[in-house]
Amino acid sequence: MADYKNFGTKTIHAGNIKDTQFGALTMPIYQTSTFVFDDCAQGAARFAGQEDGFIYTRLGNPTTKMLQDKIAALEGGEACQAAASGMGAISACIWSIAGAGKKIVADKTLYGCTFALLSAGVTQYGVEVEFIDTSDFDALKKALTDNTCMVYLETPANPNMKITDIAEVAKIAHGYNKDIKVVCDNTFASPYCQQPLSLGADVVVHSATKYLNGHGDVIAGFVVGSAEFIQKVAMFGIKDMTGAVMGPFEAFLILRGLKTMEVRMMRHCENGMKVAEYLESQPKVTKVNYPGLKSFKGYEVAKKQMKNGFGGMISFEVATRAEGEKLCNSLKLCTLAVSLGDAETLIEHPASMTHSTYSAEDLKEAGIQEGLIRLSCGLENAEDIIADLDQAFKQI
Repeated sequence: MADYKNFGTKTIHAGNIKDTQFGALTMPIYQTSTFVFDDCAQGAARFAGQEDGFIYTRLGNPTTKMLQDKIAALEGGEACQAAASGMGAISACIWSIAGAGKKIVADKTLYGCTFALLSAGVTQYGVEVEFIDTSDFDALKKALTDNTCMVYLETPANPNMKITDIAEVAKIAHGYNKDIKVVCDNTFASPYCQQPLSLGADVVVHSATKYLNGHGDVIAGFVVGSAEFIQKVAMFGIKDMTGAVMGPFEAFLILRGLKTMEVRMMRHCENGMKVAEYLESQPKVTKVNYPGLKSFKGYEVAKKQMKNGFGGMISFEVATRAEGEKLCNSLKLCTLAVSLGDAETLIEHPASMTHSTYSAEDLKEAGIQEGLIRLSCGLENAEDIIADLDQAFKQI
Protein backbone atom coordinates (compact mmCIF):
# COMPACT_ATOMS: atom_id res chain seq x y z
CA MET A 1 0.00 0.00 0.00
CA ALA A 2 1.38 3.42 -0.96
CA ASP A 3 2.18 5.69 1.96
CA TYR A 4 0.01 8.74 1.27
CA LYS A 5 0.80 11.59 3.63
CA ASN A 6 -2.30 13.77 3.51
CA PHE A 7 -5.78 12.89 4.74
CA GLY A 8 -7.78 13.83 1.65
CA THR A 9 -5.48 11.83 -0.62
CA LYS A 10 -5.75 8.83 1.70
CA THR A 11 -9.56 8.87 1.59
CA ILE A 12 -9.44 8.61 -2.20
CA HIS A 13 -6.40 6.40 -2.85
CA ALA A 14 -5.34 4.41 0.25
CA GLY A 15 -6.11 0.70 0.11
CA ASN A 16 -7.43 0.79 -3.45
CA ILE A 17 -7.51 -2.50 -5.33
CA LYS A 18 -6.89 -2.22 -9.08
CA ASP A 19 -9.48 -3.90 -11.28
CA THR A 20 -7.21 -5.84 -13.65
CA GLN A 21 -10.10 -7.62 -15.36
CA PHE A 22 -12.20 -4.71 -16.62
CA GLY A 23 -10.39 -1.55 -15.47
CA ALA A 24 -13.25 -0.20 -13.36
CA LEU A 25 -12.35 3.08 -11.65
CA THR A 26 -14.77 2.46 -8.77
CA MET A 27 -14.50 -0.69 -6.66
CA PRO A 28 -17.30 -3.06 -7.76
CA ILE A 29 -19.88 -4.46 -5.36
CA TYR A 30 -18.98 -8.12 -4.96
CA GLN A 31 -22.54 -9.14 -4.10
CA THR A 32 -21.83 -12.80 -3.49
CA SER A 33 -22.14 -15.06 -0.50
CA THR A 34 -19.44 -17.55 -1.49
CA PHE A 35 -16.28 -17.76 -3.63
CA VAL A 36 -15.23 -20.52 -6.04
CA PHE A 37 -12.04 -22.53 -5.48
CA ASP A 38 -9.87 -23.82 -8.32
CA ASP A 39 -9.66 -27.21 -6.60
CA CYS A 40 -9.96 -28.89 -3.20
CA ALA A 41 -6.32 -28.18 -2.39
CA GLN A 42 -6.88 -24.44 -2.77
CA GLY A 43 -10.01 -24.58 -0.61
CA ALA A 44 -8.13 -26.48 2.08
CA ALA A 45 -5.21 -24.03 1.94
CA ARG A 46 -7.49 -21.04 2.39
CA PHE A 47 -9.34 -22.60 5.29
CA ALA A 48 -6.02 -23.45 6.90
CA GLY A 49 -4.79 -19.86 6.47
CA GLN A 50 -1.94 -21.03 4.24
CA GLU A 51 -3.16 -19.08 1.19
CA ASP A 52 -4.67 -15.64 0.92
CA GLY A 53 -8.04 -15.41 -0.79
CA PHE A 54 -11.74 -15.25 -0.17
CA ILE A 55 -13.91 -18.11 1.06
CA TYR A 56 -17.31 -16.78 2.17
CA THR A 57 -18.48 -13.18 2.60
CA ARG A 58 -19.06 -13.68 6.33
CA LEU A 59 -15.29 -14.19 6.55
CA GLY A 60 -14.23 -11.56 4.02
CA ASN A 61 -15.23 -9.86 0.77
CA PRO A 62 -13.17 -7.83 -1.74
CA THR A 63 -15.33 -4.70 -1.48
CA THR A 64 -15.21 -4.79 2.31
CA LYS A 65 -11.48 -5.62 2.31
CA MET A 66 -10.66 -2.48 0.35
CA LEU A 67 -12.74 -0.39 2.74
CA GLN A 68 -11.06 -1.94 5.80
CA ASP A 69 -7.61 -1.15 4.43
CA LYS A 70 -8.66 2.44 3.76
CA ILE A 71 -10.04 2.96 7.28
CA ALA A 72 -6.90 1.43 8.81
CA ALA A 73 -4.83 3.95 6.84
CA LEU A 74 -7.00 6.89 7.96
CA GLU A 75 -6.69 5.91 11.63
CA GLY A 76 -3.01 4.97 11.42
CA GLY A 77 -3.70 1.36 12.44
CA GLU A 78 -2.23 -1.88 11.15
CA ALA A 79 -5.62 -3.39 10.35
CA CYS A 80 -9.36 -2.85 10.50
CA GLN A 81 -12.43 -5.05 10.86
CA ALA A 82 -15.76 -3.88 9.49
CA ALA A 83 -19.05 -4.64 11.22
CA ALA A 84 -22.76 -4.37 10.44
CA SER A 85 -23.23 -1.49 12.90
CA GLY A 86 -21.37 0.64 15.40
CA MET A 87 -22.71 -1.54 18.19
CA GLY A 88 -21.65 -4.64 16.24
CA ALA A 89 -18.11 -3.25 16.15
CA ILE A 90 -18.15 -2.29 19.83
CA SER A 91 -19.59 -5.66 20.89
CA ALA A 92 -17.10 -7.62 18.79
CA CYS A 93 -14.26 -5.54 20.19
CA ILE A 94 -15.34 -5.95 23.82
CA TRP A 95 -15.88 -9.71 23.52
CA SER A 96 -12.43 -10.03 21.93
CA ILE A 97 -10.88 -8.54 25.08
CA ALA A 98 -13.17 -9.22 28.05
CA GLY A 99 -14.46 -12.42 29.59
CA ALA A 100 -15.63 -13.93 32.85
CA GLY A 101 -13.47 -12.74 35.73
CA LYS A 102 -12.12 -9.76 33.79
CA LYS A 103 -12.79 -6.10 34.59
CA ILE A 104 -13.62 -3.18 32.30
CA VAL A 105 -13.08 0.39 33.48
CA ALA A 106 -15.40 2.61 31.44
CA ASP A 107 -16.29 6.26 31.40
CA LYS A 108 -19.63 7.26 32.91
CA THR A 109 -20.54 9.25 29.81
CA LEU A 110 -21.12 7.02 26.81
CA TYR A 111 -23.55 6.48 23.97
CA GLY A 112 -26.72 5.03 25.49
CA CYS A 113 -26.50 1.60 23.86
CA THR A 114 -22.83 1.24 24.79
CA PHE A 115 -23.74 2.10 28.37
CA ALA A 116 -26.51 -0.53 28.28
CA LEU A 117 -24.13 -3.17 26.89
CA LEU A 118 -21.61 -2.50 29.65
CA SER A 119 -24.00 -1.94 32.55
CA ALA A 120 -26.61 -4.61 31.85
CA GLY A 121 -25.14 -6.81 29.10
CA VAL A 122 -21.62 -8.09 29.68
CA THR A 123 -22.12 -8.13 33.44
CA GLN A 124 -24.52 -11.08 32.98
CA TYR A 125 -21.56 -13.15 31.81
CA GLY A 126 -19.16 -12.59 34.68
CA VAL A 127 -17.50 -9.40 33.46
CA GLU A 128 -16.99 -6.70 36.10
CA VAL A 129 -17.57 -3.11 34.95
CA GLU A 130 -16.70 0.03 36.90
CA PHE A 131 -17.86 3.41 35.60
CA ILE A 132 -15.67 6.40 36.38
CA ASP A 133 -14.79 9.80 34.96
CA THR A 134 -11.76 8.90 32.82
CA SER A 135 -10.69 12.56 32.78
CA ASP A 136 -10.17 12.22 36.55
CA PHE A 137 -6.78 10.53 36.60
CA ASP A 138 -6.87 9.80 40.33
CA ALA A 139 -10.16 7.96 39.82
CA LEU A 140 -8.63 6.02 36.94
CA LYS A 141 -5.60 4.98 38.99
CA LYS A 142 -7.86 3.87 41.82
CA ALA A 143 -10.08 1.80 39.49
CA LEU A 144 -7.26 -0.23 37.90
CA THR A 145 -6.88 -3.73 39.35
CA ASP A 146 -5.01 -6.91 38.50
CA ASN A 147 -7.97 -8.24 36.49
CA THR A 148 -8.52 -5.03 34.48
CA CYS A 149 -8.39 -5.86 30.78
CA MET A 150 -9.75 -2.66 29.23
CA VAL A 151 -10.25 1.06 29.68
CA TYR A 152 -13.11 2.26 27.47
CA LEU A 153 -13.89 5.90 26.68
CA GLU A 154 -15.31 8.34 24.18
CA THR A 155 -13.78 11.74 23.50
CA PRO A 156 -15.56 13.95 22.74
CA ALA A 157 -18.15 12.02 24.74
CA ASN A 158 -21.74 11.54 23.66
CA PRO A 159 -23.71 13.72 24.34
CA ASN A 160 -22.07 16.37 26.59
CA MET A 161 -18.80 16.57 24.60
CA LYS A 162 -16.61 15.80 27.62
CA ILE A 163 -12.94 15.66 26.63
CA THR A 164 -10.51 13.09 28.00
CA ASP A 165 -6.74 13.23 27.51
CA ILE A 166 -6.15 10.03 25.55
CA ALA A 167 -2.38 10.11 25.93
CA GLU A 168 -2.57 10.46 29.71
CA VAL A 169 -5.15 7.67 30.05
CA ALA A 170 -2.96 5.38 27.93
CA LYS A 171 0.13 6.28 29.98
CA ILE A 172 -1.64 5.48 33.26
CA ALA A 173 -3.27 2.25 32.03
CA HIS A 174 -0.17 0.89 30.32
CA GLY A 175 1.99 1.94 33.24
CA TYR A 176 -0.15 -0.23 35.49
CA ASN A 177 -0.27 -3.16 33.07
CA LYS A 178 0.98 -3.04 29.47
CA ASP A 179 -1.64 -5.62 28.47
CA ILE A 180 -4.61 -3.40 29.33
CA LYS A 181 -6.32 -2.35 26.11
CA VAL A 182 -7.26 1.34 25.91
CA VAL A 183 -10.27 1.51 23.60
CA CYS A 184 -11.46 4.86 22.27
CA ASP A 185 -14.71 5.50 20.41
CA ASN A 186 -13.70 8.10 17.82
CA THR A 187 -17.12 8.53 16.19
CA PHE A 188 -17.72 12.14 17.26
CA ALA A 189 -14.28 13.37 16.16
CA SER A 190 -13.67 11.11 13.13
CA PRO A 191 -10.11 10.36 12.01
CA TYR A 192 -10.08 13.73 10.25
CA CYS A 193 -10.03 15.57 13.59
CA GLN A 194 -8.37 13.02 15.87
CA GLN A 195 -6.37 9.79 15.67
CA PRO A 196 -6.36 8.06 19.08
CA LEU A 197 -3.85 5.36 18.11
CA SER A 198 -1.19 8.02 17.57
CA LEU A 199 -1.90 9.25 21.11
CA GLY A 200 -1.37 5.86 22.75
CA ALA A 201 -4.76 4.13 22.49
CA ASP A 202 -4.65 0.47 21.47
CA VAL A 203 -7.99 0.23 19.69
CA VAL A 204 -10.35 2.63 17.94
CA VAL A 205 -14.03 1.90 17.34
CA HIS A 206 -16.45 3.76 15.09
CA SER A 207 -20.05 3.97 14.16
CA ALA A 208 -19.37 4.36 10.43
CA THR A 209 -23.03 5.31 10.09
CA LYS A 210 -21.91 8.81 10.99
CA TYR A 211 -19.08 10.92 9.51
CA LEU A 212 -17.24 8.11 7.72
CA ASN A 213 -20.22 7.44 5.47
CA GLY A 214 -21.72 10.90 5.85
CA HIS A 215 -24.94 10.50 3.89
CA GLY A 216 -27.43 9.00 6.34
CA ASP A 217 -28.03 5.85 4.31
CA VAL A 218 -25.83 3.18 5.92
CA ILE A 219 -25.59 1.38 9.26
CA ALA A 220 -22.01 0.19 9.84
CA GLY A 221 -19.08 0.08 12.25
CA PHE A 222 -15.30 -0.45 12.44
CA VAL A 223 -12.64 -1.69 14.85
CA VAL A 224 -9.05 -0.56 14.17
CA GLY A 225 -5.87 -1.71 15.91
CA SER A 226 -2.90 -4.04 15.59
CA ALA A 227 -3.04 -6.79 12.97
CA GLU A 228 -2.92 -9.44 15.71
CA PHE A 229 -5.83 -7.97 17.61
CA ILE A 230 -7.96 -7.33 14.52
CA GLN A 231 -7.47 -10.95 13.47
CA LYS A 232 -9.01 -11.95 16.81
CA VAL A 233 -11.89 -9.51 16.32
CA ALA A 234 -12.52 -10.94 12.85
CA MET A 235 -12.30 -14.63 13.71
CA PHE A 236 -13.80 -14.52 17.21
CA GLY A 237 -15.63 -11.23 17.80
CA ILE A 238 -17.37 -11.17 14.42
CA LYS A 239 -17.30 -14.78 13.17
CA ASP A 240 -18.15 -16.53 16.43
CA MET A 241 -19.62 -14.07 18.92
CA THR A 242 -21.73 -11.49 17.07
CA GLY A 243 -22.05 -12.45 13.41
CA ALA A 244 -22.26 -8.69 12.75
CA VAL A 245 -20.99 -8.87 9.17
CA MET A 246 -20.95 -5.78 6.97
CA GLY A 247 -22.54 -6.36 3.56
CA PRO A 248 -20.68 -5.46 0.35
CA PHE A 249 -23.30 -2.90 -0.67
CA GLU A 250 -22.82 -1.01 2.60
CA ALA A 251 -19.06 -1.16 2.06
CA PHE A 252 -19.52 0.29 -1.44
CA LEU A 253 -21.60 3.19 -0.09
CA ILE A 254 -19.01 4.04 2.57
CA LEU A 255 -16.22 3.91 -0.03
CA ARG A 256 -18.24 6.41 -2.04
CA GLY A 257 -18.80 8.61 1.03
CA LEU A 258 -15.11 8.61 1.97
CA LYS A 259 -14.10 10.26 -1.31
CA THR A 260 -15.58 13.54 -0.08
CA MET A 261 -14.82 13.11 3.61
CA GLU A 262 -12.13 15.77 3.93
CA VAL A 263 -14.19 18.49 2.25
CA ARG A 264 -17.26 17.44 4.24
CA MET A 265 -15.36 17.56 7.51
CA MET A 266 -13.96 20.98 6.74
CA ARG A 267 -17.54 22.28 6.36
CA HIS A 268 -18.78 20.41 9.45
CA CYS A 269 -15.99 21.96 11.53
CA GLU A 270 -16.57 25.43 10.10
CA ASN A 271 -20.31 25.24 10.75
CA GLY A 272 -19.75 23.77 14.21
CA MET A 273 -17.64 26.73 15.29
CA LYS A 274 -20.04 29.33 13.87
CA VAL A 275 -23.10 27.73 15.45
CA ALA A 276 -21.32 27.23 18.80
CA GLU A 277 -20.35 30.91 18.87
CA TYR A 278 -23.95 31.86 18.10
CA LEU A 279 -25.28 29.60 20.86
CA GLU A 280 -22.80 31.09 23.32
CA SER A 281 -24.31 34.51 22.63
CA GLN A 282 -27.93 33.29 22.89
CA PRO A 283 -29.38 34.42 26.27
CA LYS A 284 -31.75 31.42 26.53
CA VAL A 285 -28.80 28.99 26.43
CA THR A 286 -27.31 28.35 29.86
CA LYS A 287 -24.28 26.33 28.68
CA VAL A 288 -22.58 25.42 25.39
CA ASN A 289 -20.39 22.33 25.04
CA TYR A 290 -18.09 22.57 22.03
CA PRO A 291 -14.39 21.64 22.05
CA GLY A 292 -13.44 24.66 19.93
CA LEU A 293 -14.76 27.26 22.38
CA LYS A 294 -12.15 28.72 24.72
CA SER A 295 -14.83 28.81 27.42
CA PHE A 296 -15.27 25.02 27.20
CA LYS A 297 -13.71 23.05 30.04
CA GLY A 298 -11.91 20.62 27.74
CA TYR A 299 -10.64 23.21 25.27
CA GLU A 300 -6.91 22.93 26.04
CA VAL A 301 -6.86 19.12 25.82
CA ALA A 302 -9.05 19.18 22.70
CA LYS A 303 -6.70 21.68 21.05
CA LYS A 304 -3.81 19.28 21.75
CA GLN A 305 -5.40 16.11 20.37
CA MET A 306 -7.93 17.32 17.77
CA LYS A 307 -5.48 18.49 15.11
CA ASN A 308 -7.60 19.46 12.11
CA GLY A 309 -10.67 20.94 13.74
CA PHE A 310 -13.24 20.42 16.45
CA GLY A 311 -15.98 18.68 14.50
CA GLY A 312 -19.62 19.42 13.93
CA MET A 313 -21.06 18.10 17.20
CA ILE A 314 -22.39 20.54 19.79
CA SER A 315 -24.51 20.13 22.88
CA PHE A 316 -26.12 22.96 24.77
CA GLU A 317 -28.40 23.42 27.72
CA VAL A 318 -31.59 25.37 28.18
CA ALA A 319 -33.32 25.97 31.49
CA THR A 320 -35.78 23.09 31.43
CA ARG A 321 -36.70 19.94 29.53
CA ALA A 322 -39.94 21.61 28.41
CA GLU A 323 -37.99 24.48 26.86
CA GLY A 324 -35.73 22.03 25.08
CA GLU A 325 -38.66 20.11 23.65
CA LYS A 326 -40.35 23.36 22.57
CA LEU A 327 -37.16 24.46 20.84
CA CYS A 328 -36.79 21.16 18.96
CA ASN A 329 -40.44 21.17 17.92
CA SER A 330 -40.18 24.74 16.59
CA LEU A 331 -37.32 24.11 14.15
CA LYS A 332 -37.99 24.16 10.40
CA LEU A 333 -34.62 23.53 8.74
CA CYS A 334 -32.91 21.46 11.43
CA THR A 335 -34.27 17.92 11.48
CA LEU A 336 -35.49 16.28 14.69
CA ALA A 337 -33.74 12.90 14.46
CA VAL A 338 -31.07 10.84 16.17
CA SER A 339 -27.74 9.99 14.51
CA LEU A 340 -25.15 12.54 13.40
CA GLY A 341 -22.56 13.33 10.77
CA ASP A 342 -25.09 13.63 7.95
CA ALA A 343 -25.37 16.35 5.30
CA GLU A 344 -28.52 17.50 7.12
CA THR A 345 -28.35 19.25 10.49
CA LEU A 346 -29.87 16.90 13.09
CA ILE A 347 -31.08 17.77 16.58
CA GLU A 348 -32.30 15.56 19.43
CA HIS A 349 -33.01 15.42 23.16
CA PRO A 350 -30.57 12.86 24.68
CA ALA A 351 -32.33 12.24 28.01
CA SER A 352 -35.47 10.97 26.26
CA MET A 353 -33.87 9.55 23.10
CA THR A 354 -30.26 8.38 22.61
CA HIS A 355 -29.58 8.15 26.34
CA SER A 356 -32.95 6.84 27.53
CA THR A 357 -31.09 3.71 28.72
CA TYR A 358 -29.69 5.84 31.56
CA SER A 359 -31.73 6.12 34.76
CA ALA A 360 -32.31 9.60 36.20
CA GLU A 361 -29.50 8.92 38.66
CA ASP A 362 -27.18 7.67 35.88
CA LEU A 363 -27.90 10.80 33.82
CA LYS A 364 -26.94 12.99 36.75
CA GLU A 365 -23.75 10.97 37.37
CA ALA A 366 -22.79 11.27 33.71
CA GLY A 367 -23.41 15.01 33.60
CA ILE A 368 -26.34 14.76 31.18
CA GLN A 369 -28.93 17.39 32.11
CA GLU A 370 -32.67 17.20 31.35
CA GLY A 371 -32.37 20.42 29.37
CA LEU A 372 -29.43 19.21 27.27
CA ILE A 373 -29.87 19.30 23.49
CA ARG A 374 -27.51 17.59 21.03
CA LEU A 375 -26.91 19.21 17.66
CA SER A 376 -25.08 17.72 14.67
CA CYS A 377 -24.19 20.59 12.33
CA GLY A 378 -24.75 19.54 8.74
CA LEU A 379 -23.44 20.90 5.46
CA GLU A 380 -26.01 23.64 4.97
CA ASN A 381 -24.87 27.26 5.07
CA ALA A 382 -24.18 28.13 8.69
CA GLU A 383 -26.24 31.32 8.38
CA ASP A 384 -29.36 29.26 7.58
CA ILE A 385 -28.78 26.90 10.52
CA ILE A 386 -28.37 29.88 12.85
CA ALA A 387 -31.45 31.62 11.46
CA ASP A 388 -33.54 28.51 12.10
CA LEU A 389 -32.25 28.19 15.65
CA ASP A 390 -32.88 31.89 16.21
CA GLN A 391 -36.53 31.72 15.18
CA ALA A 392 -37.01 28.62 17.34
CA PHE A 393 -35.51 30.33 20.42
CA LYS A 394 -38.06 33.10 19.97
CA GLN A 395 -40.79 30.48 20.54
CA ILE A 396 -39.61 29.66 24.08
